[in-house]
Amino acid sequence: MTEAERGKVESSGAGTATGAPVIEVEGLCKRYGDFEAVRDLSFSVGAGEVVGFLGPNGAGKTTTMRMLTGFVPATDGIVRIAGADIFSQGMEARRAIGYLPESPPLYPEMSPAGYVDFVARLKDVPRGERKDAVDRALDRCGLRDVCHREIRQLSKGYRQRVGLAQAIVHEPKVLVLDEPTVGLDPIQIREIRALIGDLAASGGHTILLSTHILAEVEAICQRVILLQRGRKVLDQPLSEATAGGASLEEVFARVMTREEIGSAAAGGAAA
Repeated sequence: MTEAERGKVESSGAGTATGAPVIEVEGLCKRYGDFEAVRDLSFSVGAGEVVGFLGPNGAGKTTTMRMLTGFVPATDGIVRIAGADIFSQGMEARRAIGYLPESPPLYPEMSPAGYVDFVARLKDVPRGERKDAVDRALDRCGLRDVCHREIRQLSKGYRQRVGLAQAIVHEPKVLVLDEPTVGLDPIQIREIRALIGDLAASGGHTILLSTHILAEVEAICQRVILLQRGRKVLDQPLSEATAGGASLEEVFARVMTREEIGSAAAGGAAA
């Protein structure tokens, strides 16, 4: 995203919490046998915030996102999406979520228009509003020119656009995006990044963005949450985290080093 595009996001007010939290996470845990993938995780995200959800491989980011979206049950803890408990009020909570997993579950024989219409039906978009909702999602994601081609014929960049279109077709309050630019070439990354920036600038969505490309977070997000070994180790506005001229990469490395030293010291003491 260019400086002008970033300015568009910042001037729109996106990323500024307003009113009650739209995402509420309290004491979230996920255990697989003796392994704790997520440990006592708590945070909240206000309406309109755009938050970078970061951490090294195996930190628990994807597991957390799957719990937030209701695809994986939690071992312990509470998740509320727009006031609805994702575990006990699953249908209501899921209507408020648009989810783009790392590998979107697309049907290659369908067209973008057909697939997004299919998802709109699953998301209970009213029949009288469905065509306009599908057209709006296709237009926002730049799919109009390929909307009747088979998805199998599209480049990976366009398939990611289809994934984004299905995530926004029902106008959700919350967008959860897991590695939306993984595997794309530099031009495709720039296009998808600009598209996410436009969604953020619209102010109509609360966005939780997981990515290994820290430049995306610096360009789009106003707050960062950093996980390490399933625990939250940083939760700070981006402007504060990078105060003094530090880059987000430097902040990431510093926090990870601090945590590794702390873990080593704790392990030595236990021994």
